[in-house]
Amino acid sequence: MAENGESKSGPLQRRSFLSGSLAAAATAASLVGGGGAAQAADGGANHDASASAVLKAGAGRAAIAFPVSLLPLDGFTTVHDDLYVRILLVESGSRRVALAVLDLTSISAEAIAAMRTIISKATGSATADIVVTVTHTFSAPHVQAAGSSTGAARYVEQIKQATSTAVAAAVKGLRPARVGFGTGECDVNVNRDVLTADGWWLGTGETGPSDKSVGVTRFDDTSGSPIAVLVNYSVQSSVMMESVMASGDLPITADLAGATVRHVEEQYGDGVVGFFLVGSCGDQAPQFRSKRYAIDKDKKWSQVDAKDAGWILLTVQGERLGTEVVRVAQTIKTSPGSRTSTVRLVTDSVTVDTVAGGHPTGPTKTYDFTPTGTAEVPIWILGVGEGVFVGVSPELSTDTALDIKKHSPFAHTAVMSMLEGGAKNMAEARSYARITYEAVDSSYAKGAAETVAAKIADILHSL
Repeated sequence: MAENGESKSGPLQRRSFLSGSLAAAATAASLVGGGGAAQAADGGANHDASASAVLKAGAGRAAIAFPVSLLPLDGFTTVHDDLYVRILLVESGSRRVALAVLDLTSISAEAIAAMRTIISKATGSATADIVVTVTHTFSAPHVQAAGSSTGAARYVEQIKQATSTAVAAAVKGLRPARVGFGTGECDVNVNRDVLTADGWWLGTGETGPSDKSVGVTRFDDTSGSPIAVLVNYSVQSSVMMESVMASGDLPITADLAGATVRHVEEQYGDGVVGFFLVGSCGDQAPQFRSKRYAIDKDKKWSQVDAKDAGWILLTVQGERLGTEVVRVAQTIKTSPGSRTSTVRLVTDSVTVDTVAGGHPTGPTKTYDFTPTGTAEVPIWILGVGEGVFVGVSPELSTDTALDIKKHSPFAHTAVMSMLEGGAKNMAEARSYARITYEAVDSSYAKGAAETVAAKIADILHSL
């Protein structure tokens, strides 16, 4: 394993970076080849492994360096803990798929293309067999186009360097493997939709839906030694989002996803890489945040910042989730059977209606969801043996992810948001009636999430 005062932008303003989500979705749709019947990511050729194929896996990670000269960047002034690029390679027969997970809020299409070039050259994988996603930590600089500024260009170069180091480690560690799946439960997330005097807003919605399940996947070598541990959990990594320290610094941190994975990696030691696959994060937040929304007796909202004291909230919640991941991982029995050797990456897309996305700064009881046309929503499905990892770019909400799991024929189904750099919210139908943050923030019309869930169910059953 290789390693190497107030914010300038408010907590809601930073979300506007993803306002080009439909354009990003269009780019991703062109990559996966548009709608129609589900097809292999290389254009339809059948590379599914035979029953005699050997499953192989390798994993690597590398920190994204932030030289002092690169800061401040996007309002961030210091680094609390490292952001990582983590890469998992899975191979069966002639099919080698790479999964790259970055501790970022989002990432530009330009940077993704650069990463794909690096990974493809190092692994021999087709660029369409490389899946890129982010953990959606809000305490990381956005990855802007390299041409936008000198700092942005240098930032992209640091991501490329980390990618090169991580993929080299994954290739070096690629070896015959076994895989197993498990599920646990952890009460670290909470629905963030609350009813205020002025309408629905952000807060701690204890009565709202929340998926507490923790999906865990473990890859071992043939001797039973772990190679990688994957965790799928539905929560935004926003414990320290926009929390400004007493010194006036706005720190970079991998936040809850980073703290969780760090705990897992520390438990298993060198050579084992942890991966955080963010689930239905649209309506989910950590239960305890440093800069949090408070609702008073008259249902008026305000914000309070714990500043430096927020780090203990991050440590405890990351440890709690990480402990459950390790507990579940220890119960998994990885299997060398022939069914676990199959690796498939299937891509497709579905057309949904769109609306003019808003930039919510407070609750409202009236809102005009103005139709703007349609958009293609790309879908990625990675199958490894008896498990599937289903992903889309938008932030899905709890109801949508639960519906996908309910109708999946696979015993282990991980639902992922924020693939291909991420996109803004795709709210469930109830949000439009309530006029929640997720609905106003979305560029997708009411019914889009349900259409996507139905399409995914159709693809899964066709497999």
